[in-house]
Amino acid sequence: MKYFGAHVSAAGGVDGTPLCAHEIGARAFALFTKNPQQWRGTPIKQETIDAFRLECGRYGFTPDHILPHDSYLINLGHPDRRSRAISRSAFIDEMKRCRDLGLTMLNFHPGSTLGEISIEECLDAAAESINTALGEVDGVRAVIENTAGQGSNIGFRFEHLAHIIDRVEDKSRVGVCLDTCHSFAAGYDLRTREACNETFGEFDRIVGFRYLRAMHLNDALRPLGSRVDRHASIGHGEIGLECFRYIAADPRFDDIPLTLETPDSSLWPEEIAMLYSFVP
Repeated sequence: MKYFGAHVSAAGGVDGTPLCAHEIGARAFALFTKNPQQWRGTPIKQETIDAFRLECGRYGFTPDHILPHDSYLINLGHPDRRSRAISRSAFIDEMKRCRDLGLTMLNFHPGSTLGEISIEECLDAAAESINTALGEVDGVRAVIENTAGQGSNIGFRFEHLAHIIDRVEDKSRVGVCLDTCHSFAAGYDLRTREACNETFGEFDRIVGFRYLRAMHLNDALRPLGSRVDRHASIGHGEIGLECFRYIAADPRFDDIPLTLETPDSSLWPEEIAMLYSFVP
């Protein structure tokens, strides 16, 4: 079964996000559990936790189909040990927030070299950070998001994701979130059925579908291989509709959150309905 949704706003509190997702026809959703531009947030009150869990149950959302995202400030592969320790601490705090809400995944970008260390060194540092966090917090899986390769970001090649996973000690608690825009910007073609076969076949060979825990469904504003992260509404970018028809029809993408991060939230009900119409 397919679970399409979107990254909904938690501006009114995380307990309001299930209703927001329900109102746009979603069966899955993503959210920030705190302000993504801050290192730490105010602890979540028990009454908010209780309300969030109640609302998830009311609208039929389970933890397997909810994908929280961490702060944009966090860099688990930071070249400076002190700065990396700050990021690790913030990441552990994010994992604890997920655990408190009854959620089982935390989506994050693997990090950036900042032009000061090699990609391999950065990947190793990110893996070490993940191991530290998993040792501190039970019950939450670390879900690595592939990147567009913008600037000095790591994680834009499938080999990068495999490198990190290979060094994570508990393989049962690590996964991947593939972003279609990021993949395309990084040079993985998704414009045709044949291109999708090749790209997702390469992902399976290098990483493995057993690690795919979520996807972000976004069209791309910039051309293939641009290494620029600019999302477009579904069918209004360089990727086109065929990729999303492919994902909707392929059972390898069943039972995971498939969430939009497209720029015009007013189109989300229409986009979600369209995605469901592609399901055979």
